[in-house]
Amino acid sequence: MPDFANLLIRWQQQHGRHDLPWQGTQNPYLIWVAEIMLQQTQVKTVIPFYQRFIETFPTVAALAKANLDDVLALWSGLGYYARGRNLHKTACVIMDHYQGKFPTCSSEIQKLPGIGRTTAAAIAAFSYGESCTILDGNVKRVLTRYFGIDGYPGLSATNQRLWEKAEAVVPRSNAQINMSVYTQALMDLGAMICTRSSPHCIVCPLQSHCTAFLGDRVSCLPTPKPSKVLPSKETVFLLLQHHDKLLLEKRVNQGIWKELWCLPEANKNHHYQSYCAQMLGIDAVCVDLLSPPIDHTFTHFKLRMYTQRLQVKSIFQQPQCNPICWVTADEAFRLAIPTAIKKILSKYRVASTPTSL
Repeated sequence: MPDFANLLIRWQQQHGRHDLPWQGTQNPYLIWVAEIMLQQTQVKTVIPFYQRFIETFPTVAALAKANLDDVLALWSGLGYYARGRNLHKTACVIMDHYQGKFPTCSSEIQKLPGIGRTTAAAIAAFSYGESCTILDGNVKRVLTRYFGIDGYPGLSATNQRLWEKAEAVVPRSNAQINMSVYTQALMDLGAMICTRSSPHCIVCPLQSHCTAFLGDRVSCLPTPKPSKVLPSKETVFLLLQHHDKLLLEKRVNQGIWKELWCLPEANKNHHYQSYCAQMLGIDAVCVDLLSPPIDHTFTHFKLRMYTQRLQVKSIFQQPQCNPICWVTADEAFRLAIPTAIKKILSKYRVASTPTSL
């Protein structure tokens, strides 16, 4: 469907985004880092993280040589930390198995850790001009409305239909179509015009062919996700003070916070002083009662976090848990810590003395 592509390309050239930090290059490393960060994260949030990351790790070799702790420290606050771990892992794979050269086709790129079909296609289109299609959330919304596709896009059957439509409209002639511009046009249209709410249909280049617009169904598509109440969990984080420092432990097991530094975690049924003695090898006394809870919402559940503050009297043995470190609150914020833990440390930040908590 050449009209679809041509309409998008003409619109993007006149009205699309052209000054994002990762644009104006065909360097696959720079494009790959951006595409990974942009997964499930808005552009305005990504920009400062991307700039700091590339300034620190300007090449795939620099990233591969880096310590994972340093990589995750720069990722801290961006969320979905498996992306950061996979970036580091992939950089090592590229150095070890591809002689430091990024693969040059989407099928090979997709074999790398943390890179799915859409991300591989975007990297290949922007870096090498490969004719391949993407299907991120913005593109799904555009195609759902343009073709009038019912059904929640997260369902397998609906997703398959969307891939088929995406493949049907992708340009096949690299000599006549700039795949980089076309791919950016799809992203830009979904982000700027065909938005989730209050889309700007009046200025959409696809308006005259859009099934949803012509049938007055724009507000109905895409079909909303079936409602589901998120489960709730409760936990207690231990704020252990020793002079002006706090205890953090690294999560080495599987989980959403793997390889990140966190406050030790207990539950409301624990006797906290006994827990500290048995698990951490620390003699500590509770300073006050549990703090009022702080709520944090993840994709699949809600977490209600309580904080128990304890004053350390002595440290008598090595902990039986994960690796630990003693840091000031300022030092903690320079480590790879989850956003949920930042919420706690922001509230109970150590200034210069233990009594300042």
